[in-house]
Amino acid sequence: MIRRVDKLVALSVLGSVIGVWLVLTGFDAVTQFMRQLGNIGKNGYTLTDATVYVLVTTPRRAYDMFGNAALIGSLLGLGGLAATSELTALRASGMSRLRIAVSATGVIAVLILGVVVLGETAAPWGDQLGNAMQLRLKANNIGNTGSGLWARDGDRIINARGGAMAVHAGDHDTVQLIDVRVFTLTRDGQQLTRFEQAKTADHDGRTWILHDVRSTTLDDTGVHSSTAPSEQWNSSLNPQVLAQSAIQPQYLSMRDLRRNMRYLENNGESPGVYAVAFWTRALYALNVLVLVLCAMPFAFGTMRSGGLGKRIFIGMLLAITWYFLQKAMVNFGTVYGIPPLLANLLPAALLALAAWSYFRKHA
Repeated sequence: MIRRVDKLVALSVLGSVIGVWLVLTGFDAVTQFMRQLGNIGKNGYTLTDATVYVLVTTPRRAYDMFGNAALIGSLLGLGGLAATSELTALRASGMSRLRIAVSATGVIAVLILGVVVLGETAAPWGDQLGNAMQLRLKANNIGNTGSGLWARDGDRIINARGGAMAVHAGDHDTVQLIDVRVFTLTRDGQQLTRFEQAKTADHDGRTWILHDVRSTTLDDTGVHSSTAPSEQWNSSLNPQVLAQSAIQPQYLSMRDLRRNMRYLENNGESPGVYAVAFWTRALYALNVLVLVLCAMPFAFGTMRSGGLGKRIFIGMLLAITWYFLQKAMVNFGTVYGIPPLLANLLPAALLALAAWSYFRKHA
């Protein structure tokens, strides 16, 4: 009988979650497609490009929307059982509220496994491809490839093999190019006259600065090399445009986030937003499960007398409240130096405590 009950609850919740997930993801994709239509004709951007952009970024949209879909869908699924008095029958048969909630949360846990894999594979790949398309739309002399970021600046060709990374410097955010190579060509573009290699390149608000530079000049007298800890780099590259090539930390895979964190830590810099994004991703499954579990009490109470609109409203209200609570705790942690892991874990811990108190009281 327990297996039959689990199947009843799971199928009800599964159908509602999948339906809400498709609606939310589809609505977001259509909204983004309408925005992309306004870019058609700019720098050769076509309708096909707009369609491809929306398609490749859909995995990220599905990943971002799953938490809200799980919350609203579970309320709709259990609310539907409550409306037909099936939850009342289950309670009368001796099943506790916690046992029913676990059955509903279990199907969410199974779905999360696939969503996490999606968020670590197809979503980052699609984001990088979509980001490169948007970068070409803004500046047709800049592009991202498998060998990093490439740009043309007059007679020079720049390659940042490590790409561009958004960093916080002082009281402002800037962009940093990693593993930079600058090729200076003759005016006809036939010969190489100078080659510069630098560990990083930063923009200080006025000009570019190369760090750990090795310069090689080729002329009629031979090849001449020199090194310098830092060197001013007179380039017309726009740091704001280049910043668009730095994929937002929350859209990177955990592996890439960890790599960037180590790079910043090894250079004596704070991992900042990368650490916050890393722990947000690491605790993604826990946050979704706790949020869904905390929504279960509404299915046992007023949901029996409420309609579809009421369930959706409560789900949206909980999702919005959770979003602002988590953001507030993360920002509070950043300001007061609380470790990102603790700042991201605290909201989930508070919700878990609230859920435990409820189910203990209504055992």
